[in-house]
Amino acid sequence: MKDHVTVGVDGSAASRAAARWAAQEAALRQVPLRLVHAVDWPLDPVLPGLGHQDTDRRAADRVLTGTARELRRLHPQLDVTAWCPAARPAAALAAEAADAGLLVLGSRGPGGLLGSVVGSVALSTVVATVTPVVLVRAPTTATAGPETPDALPPGGIVVGVDVHEGCDRVLAFAFEEAARRDCPLRVVHGWKTPAAHAYVPFFDPDEERDTGRSAVRTMDDLLAPWRRGFPEVNVTPTVFRGPAGDRLVRAGRDAVLVVVGRHLSRSPLGGHLGPVAHAVLHHCAAPVAVIAHDS
Repeated sequence: MKDHVTVGVDGSAASRAAARWAAQEAALRQVPLRLVHAVDWPLDPVLPGLGHQDTDRRAADRVLTGTARELRRLHPQLDVTAWCPAARPAAALAAEAADAGLLVLGSRGPGGLLGSVVGSVALSTVVATVTPVVLVRAPTTATAGPETPDALPPGGIVVGVDVHEGCDRVLAFAFEEAARRDCPLRVVHGWKTPAAHAYVPFFDPDEERDTGRSAVRTMDDLLAPWRRGFPEVNVTPTVFRGPAGDRLVRAGRDAVLVVVGRHLSRSPLGGHLGPVAHAVLHHCAAPVAVIAHDS
């Protein structure tokens, strides 16, 4: 039964931030928290007894024990367990996610400028599981706040949707999180000019307005059942012309969470991220939830 939150820890600043976020989320959900620190121990066919397994195991134990101690201090009522599988981190985390309601991972924090800072393990894990995954960055000096159980960032939750595709799992996650945290929800959709208009020498402004109005109506129809199901959530739809990635990144500056979707892939090459999810993961300062869904 998927009734717990799992977080990957490795002792880094980003993983510590992820662990604190995951503990807070588990406390809000009133479910156990599972700490996972995977160690990839290479097998030496020549000298199998002279590897670094003991050293790695002791280091892993220190990370898990120290993290668990800190989280129990912050959340005395939280059920915290730890596990150290011997496997490649991305594979181990994806396997652990299969039995969890949510997987939380650390993402390397920004330097002077926000840039491509999501690690390969995190990206590989995101596309290898259908479980919702949240990536959390280490706070900078300017954004770091007190380490208290109730220290939530300002602002609400932001979710990006494509109103012309199936996004029920994305909206379900966003509405449930907003209700759980008692915070507002902003639903963002960016519409594009129809491709055929690229061949029209003079674009009719009235037609552009009609396309925009149609997108607004479609958004309202999409959100209607969710508004009825979650009447306590204050919802603000935002529909605009242009790509959604940049708007979501900017909205995430003061958000508690940004939610994006990822198409489930039937390709033998495995899963992948779309351009919006890719941009948000690499450039958004807020925690980012990636929700796998069918088209």
